[in-house]
Amino acid sequence: MSIIQRPEMYAYETQIRVRYGETDQMGYLYYGHYAQYYEVGRVEMIRSLGLSYKELEDVYGIWLPVVSLEMRFVRPAYYDDLLTVHTEIRELPDEYITFHVEIFNEKKKMVNVGRVRLCFFDSKTKKVVPAPEYLMDKLRGSWIKE
Repeated sequence: MSIIQRPEMYAYETQIRVRYGETDQMGYLYYGHYAQYYEVGRVEMIRSLGLSYKELEDVYGIWLPVVSLEMRFVRPAYYDDLLTVHTEIRELPDEYITFHVEIFNEKKKMVNVGRVRLCFFDSKTKKVVPAPEYLMDKLRGSWIKE
């Protein structure tokens, strides 16, 4: 796991090993599990900022529902592959936050690439709201200034 910082971006990497039950009849990582791997990437990225999804929900009353998901399958991943999930936030969020995701195998070959967009949703008012300032502060503080 590592944090990568570049101007105007925050990135985080985590690793996931493909489990046998996640593969299909051909021995490939079943396509439906990639969305779960994207989720692991973004949850761990938020945690690396000193927050948790649970804290966002329970303490701040903010939910993050997915509003769109795009992905491209480049090559298969197989049972027992150790995958690196590289997740980036390339621009500061407004009412929406977009996570760009690249998944690599142990040979550093891209397996999957995509992005997922979520909105900040107030659990009490049931409305889309701007990104909370405490998250914005953490993102601004994590980006390297040139």
